[in-house]
Amino acid sequence: MDRRTTPTNGRVAAARLEGQVEAEKFVTGAARQVMVPVADLLRAPDGKRDRQLLAGQVVSVYEELDGWAYVESALDGYCGYTRAESLGAVREATHRVTARATHIYTQADIKSPDRASLSLGSTLRVLREQEGFAKVPEGFVPLVHLSGLEPEADPVSVAERLLGTPYLWGGNSAFGIDCSGLVQVGCTACGIACAGDSDMQQESLGADLPADAALQRGDILFWKGHVAWVADEARIVHANAHHMAVAYEPIAEAIARIEEQGGGPVTARKRLGSTP
Repeated sequence: MDRRTTPTNGRVAAARLEGQVEAEKFVTGAARQVMVPVADLLRAPDGKRDRQLLAGQVVSVYEELDGWAYVESALDGYCGYTRAESLGAVREATHRVTARATHIYTQADIKSPDRASLSLGSTLRVLREQEGFAKVPEGFVPLVHLSGLEPEADPVSVAERLLGTPYLWGGNSAFGIDCSGLVQVGCTACGIACAGDSDMQQESLGADLPADAALQRGDILFWKGHVAWVADEARIVHANAHHMAVAYEPIAEAIARIEEQGGGPVTARKRLGSTP
């Protein structure tokens, strides 16, 4: 079983895994919500970051110990540790941040102090609208930066809002993102189920394209340890360590560069939706 998506740490495990894994006890997870702009999801307490959780994301908490919560993300089933203090009671979301990023202000006034910044993809519970702002429990967010929870149509256009975002290993936000995070943010905004890491995305996303099929916007290219959106017939858009940012790159140049740098050849070409 993949530790990334198998909710057990040896001490506790999800009740549904009883008889499948060994653990001291099996528990039903308690639903909690991320209450900070971005929370790291770590492999172990104070350990390596695997992914990140955005404000509003729901998790199941299986254990709290020494200030850490062992959780499973409702979005993609990813498991790991996050600070218990970053979680709170679940509030039903009504809106999603659709701008690259936004601020929570103390008042319905752009000149008032800002309390926090939120990334594209964060979800909020809006209590009311007031003078061009959405009132949320923590303050006021510009309405122009939000939309309802209806799926968007083009995952690449979502990814393109993050052009220039710094590369961050395991990142999932407008403050830092990696290749699989960029694919996931586009898919999630469009209502497409998407795993957290590129190897799992290659296994589960879309249909394989024949080697001679022309690429089109919205296709996905995979390498060992890397993934990119096809922006058009000539370019990809991806979060990568070469540019240390989300950037466009000519497809042929990217394929040659990645192989030359030891990343190997393209391992899969995928198309979302029906079989091509």
